[in-house]
This record gives sequence, C-alpha cells and structure tokens, in this order.
Amino acid sequence: MGITRTLDVNEVLARQESSDLKRRLRARDLVGFGVGIIIGTGIFTLAGVEAKTHAGPAVTLSFVIGAVVAGLAALCYAELASSVPTAGSAYTYAFATLGEVFAWIIGWDLLLEFALGAAVVSRGWSGYLANLLGLPQEWFGEDATVNVGAVAIIAILTVVAVLGIRESARVTNVLVLVKVAVCVLIIAVGVFFIKGANLTPFIPPARPGESGASVLHQPVVQAGLGLEQSIYGIGGVLSAAAIVFFAYTGFEALANLGEETRNPRKDLRVGILGALGVCALLYIGVSLVLTGMVPFTDIDAGAPLAAAFDSVGQHWVSALISLGAVTGLTSVMMVELVTIGRIGFAMGRDGLLPKPIGTTHPRWGTPHRMTISGAILIALLAAFVPITELSDMVSIGALSAMVIVAIAVPVLRHKRPDLQRPFTVPLSPVLPIVAALACLYLMLNLDVLTWIRFAVWLAIGLTIYFAYGRRHSRLAPKE
Repeated sequence: MGITRTLDVNEVLARQESSDLKRRLRARDLVGFGVGIIIGTGIFTLAGVEAKTHAGPAVTLSFVIGAVVAGLAALCYAELASSVPTAGSAYTYAFATLGEVFAWIIGWDLLLEFALGAAVVSRGWSGYLANLLGLPQEWFGEDATVNVGAVAIIAILTVVAVLGIRESARVTNVLVLVKVAVCVLIIAVGVFFIKGANLTPFIPPARPGESGASVLHQPVVQAGLGLEQSIYGIGGVLSAAAIVFFAYTGFEALANLGEETRNPRKDLRVGILGALGVCALLYIGVSLVLTGMVPFTDIDAGAPLAAAFDSVGQHWVSALISLGAVTGLTSVMMVELVTIGRIGFAMGRDGLLPKPIGTTHPRWGTPHRMTISGAILIALLAAFVPITELSDMVSIGALSAMVIVAIAVPVLRHKRPDLQRPFTVPLSPVLPIVAALACLYLMLNLDVLTWIRFAVWLAIGLTIYFAYGRRHSRLAPKE
C-alpha cells in the first residue's frame, strides 16, 4: 500500500549531496529569506484588520500566541532540516517517516499555502502601489475585474526566480533591509503617539457577532460546541491568533533550501529560528503601537498603519510606510515563488508529479519548469480572486503541514536513532506533541467555510495522487 511506502533516509541524504541545485546560500541569506517572506501582509494589513474585527488591542496577544505556536513548530523544522537537509522540506520529512500518502498530502498543502499566499500578497502589493503612485483602481485595486498590477509583479519576479537562487537572495536581502528599517521607524516614531485610553480595556469584553451570520463563518470550535457566535473576548483573541498565524507562515520555506545551502546542518537552524525571532519582535511592537495610536474601532482596514500616522499628522511616515509595504510584499512574493519551485521539484523527482517538473535548468540550476508553472497558477488567482476569499486558506494549509512535521520528529527518532542531529528538539516527544496539538487547536479556530474549502482541496489532491502519483512514484512496484 502507498501509505506504508517510505523513502530511505540514507537515500535522501545521498541525493541531496549529488543534487543539481547550486549551493550558494549562507546563514545570513537564509535569515534574509526568512524575514523576507514572514514580514509582509501580516504587519501591514492583518494587524489592523484583526484588531478591528476580532481582538481589539489584544491583537498583540494574538501575535504572541501565534509566535509561540510558530516557535514550537520551528524547533521541529530545525531538527528535521538540519538532520535531513533537502528540497521539499516537510514533504520529504513526511515521505521518510509517515509514508507516501502523507507526503503527498503535505506537499499538496504546501503548494496551496504558497500559491494562495503569493496571490494574496500580489493583490495587496498592487493596491499599495496604486495608493503610492496614484494609479487607476480599475487596474490595480481590489475592485478591478482583472488585477493587472498583481499579474505584472508575479511575471517580473518569476524571471528573477528562474535566473538563479543567488540573484533571488540578493534581491530579497535588499528588500528586507528596506522593510525592516520601516518597521523600526514605525515603532520608534509611533511610541510617542500611544494613548493609554486606546489600550483599555486591553481585551474588549466578548459580544455576539452579527445577527443572522451564517454558521459557515463561525469558528469550528464554536460551531462544534453549539455556542453562540461571538467576537472579542478570549475567543476573539484565539480566532485572531489563528488568522494572524498567516503572518508567521513562510519560515518553513527555508527548509526547502537545504540543497542550496553551503553548510545546511548549521545554517538552516540559524536561518529558521533567527528569522522567526526577529519577525516576532517586530510584529508585537508594531501591533502594540498601532492599537495604542488609534482606537481599535476606528482602525482603517485597508491601510491601517498609513492611516494611523495620517491621523496624527505624520504624513511623511505614512508615505514611507506605503513604500515599505511595496518593498516588503515584493520580498514575500519572491520567496514564495522560490519555495513553490523547490516543493514541486522534489515531488517531480519522486515521480508524484510529472518527471520534467523534477529537473533543473542546465545553465541557471533552478527548477524552472515548476517555478513557471506555479507562477501561471498564481497569476490567474491574483488576476481574478479577491483577497478575502482565500487568505484564511493559507493559515490552514500551513498549520496542517506543521502538525505533520511535529509528528515526524519523534517518528524519525524512533526509526533512525543513529542519525546525526546537529540540532534536537528539547523534551521530545512531549514538546513535538504539544506543537502538533497547538497547531491543531489554532486550525479549529478557523471558520467552517475554510475547513470545507480545505477538504475540497484535499479531495482533489488525493484524486490526483491515486490516479497518477501512486502509479508513477519512484517507490511504485516495477512491472
């Protein structure tokens, strides 16, 4: 049965040593990639939206909860990435521990996460660019029939991603420096405009949600327990945490770069944990400043940070925030395109996707076919699908992947106790189990409709697996 077929870890290690991908990345490049993909929509948009709709000033606490859960998952990623440094990250870890079916599911989830994430971010990028330069909303805004700006930026960044990993890293590192500087500026200037009254009560009392709201838009936890739909309070903080987890998704992208890192056993754990730590501090600081500057009920959902500084007369900071948003979101899309290429490359190399997907360009050494194929899908989504329709899907895809990664840690320790592990998760298997349960609990705080869409995506993926992948897998019985 396909569910029991697993990759041999020694084969995985040997394969990454002879990989066609070019080893050009160092620890600082990985931290740059990590900050590049993590700092984006979460800090420029989601902090304000979730403060206004779910958590109030306690959105800061939501970011703390998200950081803790992401940190637990990051420890599990760091152990596996340093032990089995290979393209495909969670997909390959699942293949070597839990079996082929789980590997397919996780790879399919990761493709969902990064494709939808890039589409969401490209539409946000297009809107910020329109605001910054005064471009026509009918081509660049959320109301556009075809979002030309989103399609154009995906096309440009795809060229960079195909040309080479070193070129992608250079572009990303420059963009990261700009947006980190903007985030520090937001905190440094905004702290002088914080009003204590805006932070009181820190956790607004819970109150019923909109009357007549469909159960489809209710968190699964509330719907399953038959509770009345509500917002704010502790429930609102947890719902916001599940959604702002989107802000932390992406650190796992670094685990896909194991075959392109010069010293993967050391640099991968530095990149993953270092990037997550930097971003968590920035998120918490910015969200606290935002909710301290503006009453949470008055936060502008479209451009919360820029509007907050406009409201206190700091228009120059508002302009720099728009510039930071454009550069910040650009780096997010860059890393997501690179990641999609590596995940598809690993799946194609294993035969679960067509073999040509698992090959690299003879000159540039990048998985060009998968990168371009993924970019076409992203461009189609970005052109026609509104942000609000798909953004929650990114969180549920990431969280499901992290559940499997956390489970894979003790499984691989049991199967291969002799494997060299430059970094180990402390208190295993207790901490990995806690990480898996924490991710699952956040998933249950997403709404019912998100779960239905996720189930449909999984059904499509399993259909493809049993119709094609299982028969063409490198582990399929030879006829």
